Amino acid sequence: MWVDPENDPRDSDASVLGEKANAVAYLERFRMTLEMKCDGLDAEQLARRSVPPSTMSLLGLVRHMAKVEHFWFRRVIEGTDADRIYWSADVRDVDFDGAVPDDTVVADAWNSWHHEVAHARTVLDGVEMGDTVLHDGEPVEIRDLVVHMIEEYARHCGHADLLRECIDGRTGQ
Repeated sequence: MWVDPENDPRDSDASVLGEKANAVAYLERFRMTLEMKCDGLDAEQLARRSVPPSTMSLLGLVRHMAKVEHFWFRRVIEGTDADRIYWSADVRDVDFDGAVPDDTVVADAWNSWHHEVAHARTVLDGVEMGDTVLHDGEPVEIRDLVVHMIEEYARHCGHADLLRECIDGRTGQ
């Protein structure tokens, strides 16, 4: 097993009541899972690509999720024009393409991801699930965006599980 179930930081005996608290708890568990999947790996391992021609790597996933957190919480929920991270109009997959085995790139990815996750937590503290924001000129509820974030992490944590298993044989629970 990945971690001893007794010491798994994602599991808690505490009851989570209410729609927002429950959704946020799921989102937090998936965030922790992504971080755990990358724990203890060096730059080369984090940047190791999956199956050609895919550019997917654990480092690319960290960069991608920083970009996703940034987009939905800053640009959509807050409605800011903040410059996009790991994005280019010319290069479709900057988040994955730029995930190269370099300690500086790894540090930047983790700093960006931690920064965006911290910001997203603050944003979520100030909104309710039924609040609406505009996305592409259409109203969307915060609950839909939170569920989308859970889906993003769930899908990519599955990818991370397979990527990690290819690196050192460790599998998820």
